Amino acid sequence: MMLPQERIIVPLDVSDLDSAIAQVEKLPDVTFWKVGLELFVSTGTSILDYLKQQEKRIFLDLKFHDIPNTIAGACRAAINYEVELLTLHATAGKQALQAAVEAKQSLNYSTKLIAVTLLTSINARELAFELKVPLELPEYALQMAILAQEARLDGAVCSPQEASQLREVCGNNFCLVCPGVRPYFAQSSDQKRVMTPKEALKAGADYLVIGRPITNAANPEIAWQQICQEIKN
Repeated sequence: MMLPQERIIVPLDVSDLDSAIAQVEKLPDVTFWKVGLELFVSTGTSILDYLKQQEKRIFLDLKFHDIPNTIAGACRAAINYEVELLTLHATAGKQALQAAVEAKQSLNYSTKLIAVTLLTSINARELAFELKVPLELPEYALQMAILAQEARLDGAVCSPQEASQLREVCGNNFCLVCPGVRPYFAQSSDQKRVMTPKEALKAGADYLVIGRPITNAANPEIAWQQICQEIKN
């Protein structure tokens, strides 16, 4: 059973190694860090090596989206870093998702492959009018999660707004990672589909991705402690 604070993933939303190290040092109690596209492209594996040296867990959020052969090769390379979570887009299609699973099985590592259902910056209007998707947003997110589960991925990234339905349909062994989580004292910023940490966990999230309310706070350590306390209460 995980402690509440072990379910919070803090993104390293910076562009260089020195800034990333400084952020980790400001938050010594954070055990799980997200490395996204910008930081990974900037630093390569240096940031992963540093986090491993500090005995931190790593969510490598690269959101792979390509043809099956390329997805398989990229996943094979990334899984060799022995990170805990690795993302790819469900919209790459079932064949690509299955190729990723086969790549993981060939390496026998414990990395969880997590499918992105829909970016939390996209709302229902944008889904319908810009992306021309005829499904309602919750139904679309559910279909992407079902596709990922059928391809034998380990879980999905979803808004906390969709977590309850995904948990009900996909079961307790399907890992749900939820960005778009904002504590009571924070603004929602550019993410459209948000909940508080406690609400998101109650809805069925396994992990919460919480960035700016912590890292942009006047005192990041105090903000972190406030969120942990909010979850416990």
